Amino acid sequence: MLNRRDFLQVAAAAATLMGTGAGGLARAAAAGAITQDGLLRFPALGNVTLLHVTDIHGQLNPLYFREPAVNLGVGEAAGLPPHLTGRDFLEKFEIKAGSPEAYALTSEDFVQLARHYGKVGGLDRLATLVKAIRAERGDKVLLLDGGDSLQGSWGALQTRGGDMARALKALGVEASTGHWEFTYGADRVPELAEELGCPFLCGNVRDTEWEEDVFEGTASFERGGVKIAVIGQAFPYTPVANPRWMIPEWSFGIREELVRERVEKARAAGAELVVLLSHNGFDVDRKLASRVEGIDVILTAHTHDALPVAVREGKTLLIASGSHGKYLSRLDLDVRAAR
Repeated sequence: MLNRRDFLQVAAAAATLMGTGAGGLARAAAAGAITQDGLLRFPALGNVTLLHVTDIHGQLNPLYFREPAVNLGVGEAAGLPPHLTGRDFLEKFEIKAGSPEAYALTSEDFVQLARHYGKVGGLDRLATLVKAIRAERGDKVLLLDGGDSLQGSWGALQTRGGDMARALKALGVEASTGHWEFTYGADRVPELAEELGCPFLCGNVRDTEWEEDVFEGTASFERGGVKIAVIGQAFPYTPVANPRWMIPEWSFGIREELVRERVEKARAAGAELVVLLSHNGFDVDRKLASRVEGIDVILTAHTHDALPVAVREGKTLLIASGSHGKYLSRLDLDVRAAR
């Protein structure tokens, strides 16, 4: 069992997991009543539970992580979540200043709150949450990683991503996608996909000679009696943002038509729930959701946004799960008649 100090450190990391409403965990903290049961309290719903982590960047241990003070939105995205910070963020989501949620989700009073609440994240703490949720929800749970997890630390550098691949496999991740993983090179990435022990879904990555898929694009699962299709989308601008010479024979891109094709194919094969496991970035995913019908959930990544609610775009829910192992998002769904 964790001690009370450990609970306080984990509390901020699990702010999006609580389901107790903004300020609920703060009241518990003020009363000195944080317990493991309280930390994991969530009003369970429906027949599917999606768990999402992303952008861990090789961080196995708890750390201090300050959310940005500035997050600029351009054009029609200006002023919309996730492009809110500080007090604007607190007001938008009715979060009490000084609470664990405020510490987790904003940069307000960070130094003072960090002294009080301590470090966040840590894969051992993440494992505690995942195991407890699986014990509660049984065969309803699907754990997905949004990429940028195998690179970003000294240990990951020395093992060329191997330490993180082993850690995610031990955690029980059931599908992943990529971005900075590609900086290990075209020979190493398939090896890491094998070491992960789960589908490495990068449906927008194709070889430049024959325009054939390099990796799987879609994986099928059944959870809680529901047929689920998970479509993977690697970072579309990898050859621009990362050294092109490491992946000279692979092409990337958003490939909207290919995403649409994969969604339609999944539906035709009987999928009742279609999930896009994406590393596009939040604004790209919001636009994609407005243009491609049939995606129920987008688990978005890359831009490190952390939001305590789902953002709806048409009939699609977007879930933003932060970075560096600081958050675990839990989304319970009631799926009936493929809706």
